[in-house]
Amino acid sequence: MVLSWKQLILLSVVGCLGGELLLQGPVFIKEPSNSIFPVGSEDKKVTLTCEARGNPSPHYRWQLNGSDIDMTMEHRYKLSGGNLVVINPNRNRDTGSYQCFATNSLGTIVSREAKLQFAYLENFKTKMRSKVSVREGQGVVLLCGPPPHSGDLSYAWIFNEYPSFVEEDNRRFVSQETGHLYIAKVEPSDVGNYTCVVTSTVTNARVLGSPTPLVLRSDGVMGEYEPKIEVQFPETLPVAKGSTVKLECFALGNPVPQIAWRRSDGLPFPNKINLKKFSAVLEIPNFQQEDTGSYECIAENSRGKNVARGRLTYYAKPHWVQLIRDVEIAVEDSLHWECRASGKPKPSYRWLKNGEPLVLEERIQIENGALTISNLNVTDSGMFQCIAENKHGLVYSSAELKVVASAPDFSKNPMKKLVQVQVGSMVSLDCKPSASPRALASWKRGDVTVQEHDRISFSKEGGLQIANVTKADTGMYTCTAENQFGKANGTTQLVVTEPTRIILAPSNMDVSVGESVILPCQVQHDPLLDIMFTWYFNGALADFKKDGSHFEKVGGSSSGDLMIRNIQLTHSGKYVCMVQTGVDSVSSAADLIVRGSPGPPANVKVDEITDTTAQLSWEAGSDNHSPVITYSIQARTPFSVGWQAATTVPEVIDGKTRTATVVELNPWVEYEFRVVASNKIGGGEPSLPSEKVRTEEAVPEVPPSEVSGGGGSRSELVITWDPVPEELQNGEGFGYVVAFRPVGVTNWIQTVVTSPDSPRYVFKNESILPFSPYEVKVGVYNNRGEGPFSPAATVFSAEEEPMAAPSQVTANSLSSSEIEVSWDTVPWKLSNGHLLGYEVRYWYDGEEEDLSSKVRVAGNETSARLRGLKSNLVYYTAVRAYNSAGAGPFSTTVNVTTKKTPPSQPPGNVVWNATDTKVLLNWEQVKAMENESEVTGYKVFYRTSSQNNVQVLSTNKTSAELLLPIKEDYIIEVKATTDGGDGTSSEQIRIPRMTSMDARGSTSAISNICPVSSCIPLALLFIVNALW
Repeated sequence: MVLSWKQLILLSVVGCLGGELLLQGPVFIKEPSNSIFPVGSEDKKVTLTCEARGNPSPHYRWQLNGSDIDMTMEHRYKLSGGNLVVINPNRNRDTGSYQCFATNSLGTIVSREAKLQFAYLENFKTKMRSKVSVREGQGVVLLCGPPPHSGDLSYAWIFNEYPSFVEEDNRRFVSQETGHLYIAKVEPSDVGNYTCVVTSTVTNARVLGSPTPLVLRSDGVMGEYEPKIEVQFPETLPVAKGSTVKLECFALGNPVPQIAWRRSDGLPFPNKINLKKFSAVLEIPNFQQEDTGSYECIAENSRGKNVARGRLTYYAKPHWVQLIRDVEIAVEDSLHWECRASGKPKPSYRWLKNGEPLVLEERIQIENGALTISNLNVTDSGMFQCIAENKHGLVYSSAELKVVASAPDFSKNPMKKLVQVQVGSMVSLDCKPSASPRALASWKRGDVTVQEHDRISFSKEGGLQIANVTKADTGMYTCTAENQFGKANGTTQLVVTEPTRIILAPSNMDVSVGESVILPCQVQHDPLLDIMFTWYFNGALADFKKDGSHFEKVGGSSSGDLMIRNIQLTHSGKYVCMVQTGVDSVSSAADLIVRGSPGPPANVKVDEITDTTAQLSWEAGSDNHSPVITYSIQARTPFSVGWQAATTVPEVIDGKTRTATVVELNPWVEYEFRVVASNKIGGGEPSLPSEKVRTEEAVPEVPPSEVSGGGGSRSELVITWDPVPEELQNGEGFGYVVAFRPVGVTNWIQTVVTSPDSPRYVFKNESILPFSPYEVKVGVYNNRGEGPFSPAATVFSAEEEPMAAPSQVTANSLSSSEIEVSWDTVPWKLSNGHLLGYEVRYWYDGEEEDLSSKVRVAGNETSARLRGLKSNLVYYTAVRAYNSAGAGPFSTTVNVTTKKTPPSQPPGNVVWNATDTKVLLNWEQVKAMENESEVTGYKVFYRTSSQNNVQVLSTNKTSAELLLPIKEDYIIEVKATTDGGDGTSSEQIRIPRMTSMDARGSTSAISNICPVSSCIPLALLFIVNALW
């Protein structure tokens, strides 16, 4: 094909603009829609919308009824963007069909048609209406006859005066098709004036007709007659898809007819169908093809029935099944554009180009809506529209055809700079420049033209394919693409490498939990290629961050070994080592079996229970790749410390067994059981516990332990024991049988203790001799019977309290706060029992005897010291003996006066002189006050600063000499001594260790020297009555 010079210039301009501005033909964003304008509206304009996008931006024009609108008539029309504004619309000149045209340099498109209609409702003519005379019982139709109008109307009737409207029921009906009022059977109450009210549903305007008087004739009542259908639907009614259709049917008759509906074919009505106005209206919403057919209205009364029939047919406006799309095709190629729409009746098709009917010629043909243009040239470019239409409507589909012509150009689809393949593979080198028409390709390797032979072939798109590649195929390949508008070159470097091979692959392994293993993955690869190792675990990429504590890659640059530390059961599975280069990839897989201790058995059940046994069953858990060798059973009760191993039959439960009997259970105890599986790895997790079960009751088998007794009051036999634990009571109603008899007597005395927690029984009888031996034993019982007795034990009855009082009671004051009381023992025989001791009672003069204090001493003691007494007070005291039966009588009361208190004045002015071997002390004499004890001497308390043991030197002088090696500090105190005890201590004196030949000091010059850690023994060169 040879292009004209005009086409070549257009081609270059379009190519230039296309590269820079991305030109686009018009595409509608908004299209005009049908509009109804109310006549007399306060709004004085109508706007029909139209908006399109495109580059360059489109400009607009409009047509009314196929003729261009003169936009210079500014008093009538105005363009706002693409919208058409009709000013002061007039129904006579502006009614019609409007279309919008959007145009730019690439073409024109036409919008769908939009109808502009004017809604109006004129007044009724004012002439009076004739009266209507009917007989009572007769039917009547009152005609409305609406005035001239445009737009949908609704109808109602006024009875006599507004606002009394006729209420519709099964006797009265207002047709919204004709506006007439139908009264099936006139009654006297119907007499009056009837006025038709017509309302525009668009403007809401309302007009009233002239009243129509309805009167009754006087020539009698109308007899009964069969229904006469006055309102019925057309014999054939086309209905649009998706719309709502209303069929009206009403009949006159006496009696008033009943209305019913049915389909002629007998099919039931779908749920969506509604009956309104006492069945006078059949409503079918969302009409579909299955709703088509013949419908019947049956009016029936006691005199007969009548039927009206009509057929509903289905129609559908065209709607698109396949739209046309923008297309860009090279010159000389062919275009096949197909648009398809559905509708009923079947749509027909026509095509527009740039808003005008497409002119057909030899190379431009339309068949069944499909457009074919062969041998395209640049002038074929433009905006095309396919129109599908039937008698119910039409639809538009728009698209742009760009016919392009260009020299080859690799800029948008450059050739790969580098292609790497391995030896023996097949490689394809693409050569796909943009070119219109398609360019022819030729190849060179270096400077040598590539020819087709057994290993080398060329694709239809111009690509080069080389099979079974060798190292010799390495080189720079150049593709030259050429068409009638020019040519261009592209190059690709082909590098041929050796294949990657795994030389040490991972192998299947069998390991135990806790071990560590390495899965090897080592390769041999071409040194020109970078290599990457990837591991997959059970089909998913191994997560080295999440499992970093277990997974680690080890090895060098040619190794991707995987180390798995501290293997767990979750690490069982398939491991795949994937090795990738820029040219190829290889992989190797291995199965890792991790064996661990078994998982917990499941569904542990107690199948049978007795008093001492339980039959268990369970299901095997996971063996974790190591067969179960044995099972063990554990039991728990409210009395056990955690879970305990249970004795079973068989004693050893092998791994194939799923049942066992637990023996040696305690009767009447609540048990839980669990099962533990073991394999050669070890014991696994225990199962969940079974449900709690209680063993059956049995006669008790264990008697109380530690049966003994004794003590108590006179004439009592006290028997004690350790109660039997609840888990050994073997049933409800548990108690004790206590048996006893005097030693040497044959018959036992028995009694019952019903409390299972009771630890003793006391038998009281005046005939019981004191401290008499009895044989006692304690047995057990429950609701099932009596159990064994404990071994017999000897228990003595209660002793007799002492009868005599101690004699020779004396009291001696030891100090101001201490008294010593002495006495002779009371006469006592072993046959009377055991004398436990003596009780000393004491109180001071003026204190009530009942508030006296008591001190007890052991039976072999004959004296007691009373401490913490008040000084210089008379105290009274008496003594009595006691044993387990009680206390005897008190002795005669004796009294004694406590000594006066020691002096409160401490020794004063303590002066010391020290050499390296002795310390000389002097102090002032302490004088007692009248209420204080006389001073009888002094005590010197001394110790080293590093010791706590105090030594005492007594003297009756006011001086003392201590022969001490002064090698560390000494702490010294001085106290006065009296019959009432020691007096107040002097201030502490610290004598430091000797640092010169001699030293001196007094209580007013105490040295604070830190204590020394070493301990120097004290050497007293002379000892003076040391008191501790």
